[in-house]
Amino acid sequence: MNGTATRKRIELSFDGPGGTIVIRLLLFVPSTGEPRKAPAFLFLCNRERAHMDPDRRERSGFWPAEDLVARGYAAAVFHVEDADPDYDDGFRNGAHGAFDPPGPRADDAWGAIAAWAWGASRAMDYLETDPGIDASRIALVGHSRGGKAALWGGAQDERFALVASNNSGSTGAAIARGKAGETIADINRQFPHWFCERYKRYNGKEDDLPVDQHQLLALIAPRPLYVASATEDEWADPEAEFMACVLASPAYGLLGRQGVSAELRPAPDTPLTGGGIGYHLRTGGHDLTRYDWQRFMDYADLHMRG
Repeated sequence: MNGTATRKRIELSFDGPGGTIVIRLLLFVPSTGEPRKAPAFLFLCNRERAHMDPDRRERSGFWPAEDLVARGYAAAVFHVEDADPDYDDGFRNGAHGAFDPPGPRADDAWGAIAAWAWGASRAMDYLETDPGIDASRIALVGHSRGGKAALWGGAQDERFALVASNNSGSTGAAIARGKAGETIADINRQFPHWFCERYKRYNGKEDDLPVDQHQLLALIAPRPLYVASATEDEWADPEAEFMACVLASPAYGLLGRQGVSAELRPAPDTPLTGGGIGYHLRTGGHDLTRYDWQRFMDYADLHMRG
């Protein structure tokens, strides 16, 4: 990065009754020349590891570390599969293999999404100790399945000052009732390891759910939350993602903060950034782009650094 950052490669090792796991955290801290701590974005990478190349020979809009550093943010990332595999392994490996008690699993036992969120909190444990990081200003970001994990991690761990969920869709930022595209049955059939076994009871029975996804978003209140959709991402259903923001807004109001600043979904590429819930609908498909990251940083400038 031509001297603009200090690179740190950290190994977080965890010993459990069932074995040891290692989460490899990559961190770029801006070299500002000033004795001040940097706010940070922690990213849950769920694509190929080349997107988080520590030598920066390969640069990707999926994790534009240079852009983050240029805006004064530290850029932190780990791959979700360091915390737990993203395939149905019977929960024998990763965090489940290390820490699950012996014997049959309960039907409410944690799945892969929860394990990735757990990994984010363990990375936060480290960031609180780093002398170059302002641990009171750390944003947690994820895309798609990583966006689901970011929401779950942000709801559970109040140390995250801001949460950004991109194209997270079903069981992420999109309400289940009346949702188009991917359903609960679809996601449980294709990814049976993501959630607890009990969730499968609601395949095709969204109206029987005792909760819906806007309540997960509401658990982040009053901390800033950003939800991003894409015009061509019909599987995630942008309308259902925005509706969850509207339905979560009363929780922000209850805590003295405006939620999303409009009740109608905005036009494409017209971000809503004024409230405690930010939102944009990007032109294009299911992806995480430099445009999305720039909007996350704009929102963080207003609500986490402002």
